[in-house]
Amino acid sequence: MAENQEPEQTIWPLFRNAGDSGLIVEFGNHQSDAISNAVLAFDSRLRAEAIDGISETASTIRSVLVRYDPLDLAPDRLRARLSALLEERDWLSAGPPEGRSLWRLPALYGGEAGPDLEETAQLLGASESALAEEHASARQRVLMLGFAPGFAYLGGLPERWNVPRLEQVKPAVPPGSLSVAVRQTTLCATVIPTGWRTIARTPFLNFDLRRDPAFFMEAGDEVRFEPIGEADFRRMLAKAEDGTMIAGREALS
Repeated sequence: MAENQEPEQTIWPLFRNAGDSGLIVEFGNHQSDAISNAVLAFDSRLRAEAIDGISETASTIRSVLVRYDPLDLAPDRLRARLSALLEERDWLSAGPPEGRSLWRLPALYGGEAGPDLEETAQLLGASESALAEEHASARQRVLMLGFAPGFAYLGGLPERWNVPRLEQVKPAVPPGSLSVAVRQTTLCATVIPTGWRTIARTPFLNFDLRRDPAFFMEAGDEVRFEPIGEADFRRMLAKAEDGTMIAGREALS
């Protein structure tokens, strides 16, 4: 097991400390389906092992965070247990997780819903309508949930979508805002600040305390967007706020 080596010498996976009660198991230094599959498969295996002293695990785009109580589980013992699990198989050859869903989400592009669509279109050398259609037609993967309740990071946009973040952070964008940067899309479910370029808004709300679990999407799911108009957006948003599911969902094999 490697730890904190120089990038050109790194052998994956490796351990990184996260304070005195956290350990990160890192499977790579970039975004890819193989790394995402490895992260989700190992996180599932670790949860199934139910190691005493581990209080929580959290999967990210390329790693798994393990939170533990060092008074119940010494760091060297934890590393030994994790190393044994890592040696069980080639985790980078794991397939996608079972039980995934394909979500078809309505989205209103441009205008107040997507105030940065015009500038983003200029950066990519496209018209606003063409860029909206290109974004909507891309099948994106839910890489992770984090940062805020129901906040989803979606990945898989073409290389030309490797646009920079904004130079300043916006103090707030509304729930359902779709923002892009570095070949990813973020979908927020609450009012949040963002430094990403907001190009659209979906009436779908990925966080609802009236249901259990409170999140609809899971890491490993996939998403497609379907452009809609202002009137349909308002109608669907009212239904979503009343607890009605307004998104299409189908099982992935």
